[in-house]
Amino acid sequence: MVFRGPALLVVLGFGAAARTLALRDRLIGRTAEQRQHNLHQMANNARFLIPRWICSQDLASRVLSGVLKQLPKDWQDRYSYAPILLGIFVEQSRFPGTCYRAANWLHVGQTQGRGKLDRENRYTLPVKDIFLSLLHKLFRRQLCQMPQLTTRHRFT
Repeated sequence: MVFRGPALLVVLGFGAAARTLALRDRLIGRTAEQRQHNLHQMANNARFLIPRWICSQDLASRVLSGVLKQLPKDWQDRYSYAPILLGIFVEQSRFPGTCYRAANWLHVGQTQGRGKLDRENRYTLPVKDIFLSLLHKLFRRQLCQMPQLTTRHRFT
């Protein structure tokens, strides 16, 4: 939450990233095994609300820019690691995503309008724009890393 004095200005929520997202994974250039291993290093902006009565020019993009600086620190304190990538799904028919563009988030494409649980193409959901924010210069290297397997032999 973002306050100015006692007044609530913005409410934000972050959570786990989408398990599979072809456009994101294509940008990163990784395998399914790498994705599975490093999924925890990505987060999703699940909620972003500015109440209708709040009028402040560029507030949304300023808050998002501040979040990009603060969230990795807070995440590190809470979970003992910092996310490398943030994502958001913006419903096209309701919002143009202007604040994400202004805060330098990368527009990587659109969803297919199926949703995460629709494996058989039975449901039609609104198409959403996908925006990503890369929080680490070497994001590809970090998100494609696999643990080094070490074997220790004990001879007695």
